[in-house]
Amino acid sequence: MSDLGNKEIFSRNLRRYMRLNNKDRNDVARDLEIPYSTLTDWYNGNIYPRIDKIQILANYFGIQKSDLVESNSNSNKSIPILGTVKAGYNWLAEENVIGYITDRDTIKDYEKNINEYFALKVTGDSMLPLLSDGDLVIVHDQDDVESGQTAVILINGEEATVKKVIKTNEGIELHAMNPYYPIKKFTFEDMKSIPIKIIGRVKEAKIKGAFE
Repeated sequence: MSDLGNKEIFSRNLRRYMRLNNKDRNDVARDLEIPYSTLTDWYNGNIYPRIDKIQILANYFGIQKSDLVESNSNSNKSIPILGTVKAGYNWLAEENVIGYITDRDTIKDYEKNINEYFALKVTGDSMLPLLSDGDLVIVHDQDDVESGQTAVILINGEEATVKKVIKTNEGIELHAMNPYYPIKKFTFEDMKSIPIKIIGRVKEAKIKGAFE
């Protein structure tokens, strides 16, 4: 069955290419002189655009019409880059995604279960010299790691931090690579009350600017 005319597929593809190009609805509507309400209907999957409008959008994003109208699992393989991770809401919500890793050489190692991975932009210098401010880490979404592995940890619902996790009989220790930062120790009771939550294992690090 052809995907042509499928509003949901078009909406999903339109959203993806807007994100990849760092464009919001106001940008696209203004640049292409399309009524904002019309673009919003396409964006939300309420209506399907005419073929000439699809061509205009394809030209705008530098892609083929088929990239907008067809459901192609290969073309949708990418890893979302999150600006922040906090408790209490969907990490992969549109407002938290600041970009996507689409580099083929990178995602080929993860594409089998690509929906289980996200990337996070590192802030601060606690993991120097391993990680610098602005670097990216590719993370497997999981709620536990082995002792000695590097993980993304959510502390008290604030932004996530990247640390080496050491497990003890009393709880866990979070080790920074930078010796300036002291070891943080948490008991099992601390982990429940604060709380301390492991949200993923760091699988790979990419230097700042690698995908720019």
